[in-house]
Amino acid sequence: MKLGIYNAILHDRSLPEALKVIADLGLTGIEINTGGFLPAVHVPTFDDILVSDAARDDYLGIFEGTGVAIAGLNCNGNPLHPKAEIGQKHAEDIRRSIRLAERLGQNRVVTMSGLPGGEPGATVTNWIVNAWNSAALDVLDYQWGIAGDFWRETDRLAADHGVKVALELHPQNIVFNTADVHKLVELTGATHVGVELDASHLFWQQMDPVAVVRELGPLVFHAAAKDVRVNTENAKLYGVLDNRFRRLSPDEPRTNLGGDEWANEWPKDSAWDFVALGRGHDAAYWAEFLRALRDVDPEMMVNIEHEDVSLGRIEGLEVAAGVLLEAARMIGEDAPARA
Repeated sequence: MKLGIYNAILHDRSLPEALKVIADLGLTGIEINTGGFLPAVHVPTFDDILVSDAARDDYLGIFEGTGVAIAGLNCNGNPLHPKAEIGQKHAEDIRRSIRLAERLGQNRVVTMSGLPGGEPGATVTNWIVNAWNSAALDVLDYQWGIAGDFWRETDRLAADHGVKVALELHPQNIVFNTADVHKLVELTGATHVGVELDASHLFWQQMDPVAVVRELGPLVFHAAAKDVRVNTENAKLYGVLDNRFRRLSPDEPRTNLGGDEWANEWPKDSAWDFVALGRGHDAAYWAEFLRALRDVDPEMMVNIEHEDVSLGRIEGLEVAAGVLLEAARMIGEDAPARA
């Protein structure tokens, strides 16, 4: 299998420096952010690469001799957002990432399915969590119409460029569980849209990532290794839909999500947290996860995503890489294949 790192946590350093970090961890792949919620920090010549073979070759030359290769592109965002400055931009970022992937010899682009507003003229998204009432189903019908049109067109573009688009099953998107995946594929007839199996968002929804891999089978194109710890005593009081986030003010450090939307501060005594691999589920669990992925595709790319705020950037990657490599050894993957 091909084990690596999603590069967002290494945006504080240059690409060559990031590649050295990854190689020193014993990993061989880097999943590179190319737009959406985050800028393409490690692809400064993006526009040039799309049109210039020399620029492409110069960029690929950065990886030569490092022991680390590109292991997919990542363009997480909301291409269905009703505000054009967010939705249209993120949609175009996905299209550009598909074209870039082909130019770089890549065949995987990771993103999210997106979430529209709830009705024509809406300016904010509307995530239907529990459609027990008929009006909620009306909203979903409207949203699925928008999603179907976008992903049908995007699937054709991906097929034209020999790229598969892997959707992260992320809540606050229209596709966030197995039923949604099957619905999108059936609705669009997609052949080049499937799933990036990020275990973390499945854990907190009380889903089993291994069972999901086995259910979706060849629709799983790519994977992320990120753990979750459910804080049982807090979850008893607030549930996993815990919504006690705090709005950050403009004078505080905060992450822009497009337009005038910003990430909020996580609840202090949260019902669950993103944690480094091994802090929510042990290496034996991650071995089963890798085994299930390998059964789908022996060349599956599995990239660590670090969002454990209790650990530093490198510290968190060291913890996660240790667990992932141990899990790989447990299933007979003595050393990660070159990405």
